[in-house]
Amino acid sequence: MSEKRTELSDLGEFGLIEQISRNTKISQASTLKGIGDDAAVLKTNSDQHTVISTDLLLEGTHFDLAYVPLQHLGYKAVAVNISDICAMNAIAEQITVSLGLSNRFSLEAVDALYEGIRLACQSYNVDLVGGDTTSSRSGLVISITAIGRVSPEKMAYRNTAQNNDILCVTGDLGGAYTGLQILEREKQVFLANPEMQPQLERNSYVVGRQLKPEARADIIHELADLEIVPTSMIDISDGLASEALHLARQSGLGVMLYEDKIPIDKETYDIIINDFKFSPTIAALNGGEDYELLFTIRQSDYEKIKNHRDISTIGHMTTKKQGYKLTSRSGVILDLKAQGWTHFAS
Repeated sequence: MSEKRTELSDLGEFGLIEQISRNTKISQASTLKGIGDDAAVLKTNSDQHTVISTDLLLEGTHFDLAYVPLQHLGYKAVAVNISDICAMNAIAEQITVSLGLSNRFSLEAVDALYEGIRLACQSYNVDLVGGDTTSSRSGLVISITAIGRVSPEKMAYRNTAQNNDILCVTGDLGGAYTGLQILEREKQVFLANPEMQPQLERNSYVVGRQLKPEARADIIHELADLEIVPTSMIDISDGLASEALHLARQSGLGVMLYEDKIPIDKETYDIIINDFKFSPTIAALNGGEDYELLFTIRQSDYEKIKNHRDISTIGHMTTKKQGYKLTSRSGVILDLKAQGWTHFAS
């Protein structure tokens, strides 16, 4: 009789994380938060907590070197890890970088990758303090660990939103997904006719959103200046819908989003409508990789951010019984569902 086999695709990424977390016990008093948030939280002897996050990027899964310059890849690999630290309302201070390299990579290629890594370190004022290198038989592998600090009273978790809190998002959404569609389209054109040059100039904003996203460390400083501590926070890597559902479910709440409040850049909107013929709202809800911050605030803090040029209020938290909803532009209330990229899909 064969043993039962459960496919990872049946669980998905978050189901697998939940399974691992369920069977992992915390034994150290200094471990304040383990698996399940954007970063782990450790209590140190100082007046601030240490936050640590690790991310893994695999060639062919997370990036395609056919159109991703190595300098951009190095920068992005750092930025997406810094974003996880920002999602805890913390400031990143150090990173480590580990690489798996196949024999098709030259010293010059590694130098180009590290050029982007060093530029990101300079941009976010973090130190590269270590890492590891090894050989790889399956292309380029990048693993980065980011380390930051935050005072305990400013910590923001995913599971601490309250009913009636206002839901806010930074920047605009859907651009990174749109940029990916442009890059994939131009790749197919090139493969069909190598004489054709990619047409990226008029799409520079969305392509940049995909190739060189920015972690919103600036917002962390601005929230501190405004004396706002988010009641919960997460960064948008898998799409607005997925992340809003995380905040709601982990806080034991429901959520209401308003379609007409979701910020979408004009270039993103026009390309999605004219080139790809589908709803920009779908790109914003499910596209992912925007690395903006999604967070909740108390209603009493609304006056402090209502005129902020780069923060939009897009909804509010509700009771769990009210569920997860989206109010369309026409006023129809729809169920909010996450339909973004599925990890471990066959």
